[in-house]
Amino acid sequence: WLFGWDDFAGRPELETTFDVALHLGTFAGAVAYFRADLVRLARGGLTTLRPPERRRARGADARASQGAASTETSVAPAPPGSPSPVGEAPLPADDGRLAWLLLASAVPAAVAGALFADAFAGIGETEWLVGLLLAVFGLVLLWADRLQGTRTADEFRLRDALTMGLAQALALQPGVSRSGVTITAARRLGFGRESAARLSFLMSLPIIAGAGLYEGVGVLGEGGIPAGFGTAFAAGMAASAVTGWLAVWGTLRLVRTRTFTPFVIYRVVVGLGVIALVATGLR
Repeated sequence: WLFGWDDFAGRPELETTFDVALHLGTFAGAVAYFRADLVRLARGGLTTLRPPERRRARGADARASQGAASTETSVAPAPPGSPSPVGEAPLPADDGRLAWLLLASAVPAAVAGALFADAFAGIGETEWLVGLLLAVFGLVLLWADRLQGTRTADEFRLRDALTMGLAQALALQPGVSRSGVTITAARRLGFGRESAARLSFLMSLPIIAGAGLYEGVGVLGEGGIPAGFGTAFAAGMAASAVTGWLAVWGTLRLVRTRTFTPFVIYRVVVGLGVIALVATGLR
């Protein structure tokens, strides 16, 4: 829209197909970054499906193995409240609970998308509204980020999952920003900056995967990627995967020591810029 590019010759089906490719690329980048966390979450989630007696037996075996390893290496027990050793995974029960809560957080957006996707698509064509929402929700993030928050991902509960899930559903409207609105909700719920960003990115995986699968089925039903566009689509997927990984890495690295103010400034500047372009008739 900004540069007036129309590389698909006005064929909306190609634009939809390319969007699917970009979503899958972003998904791959985020999965690559969180691969260790996802393996742990998957194992924990599967563990919760086992009968209680098997889970108790597995937990006892794990504690016995850890005790034996500590004895063999003559490591003194850590004082109460000290952090876990590097590489030590959280308890499977905690991982399993978090895994199911992350899946539950995708439900509100999935339901809203199924019911109101066409309505949001029509509203999304109003460029000045997109600019306004970019700026307004940027300022809302600034307000939420000034609140004190020390909760960690270990304290994620069903209420948090549903609240952040409802916030995520608002991102069906272009200009709201999925990551921005979920981070805002997490900060309002009392989570620290890094935990808020981490939860937001982890929440994106099931919803992006579901949307990509849903749209991908439609693309395949229309014949898949047209001849002659394979290279462009592959390049787009690769670029979105790299930028997706860098976005996660950069955001988590930044918010360990700084606030979300740089993102607020970006949103407000871009939002006001879009409004100015529409108001002056330049676009």
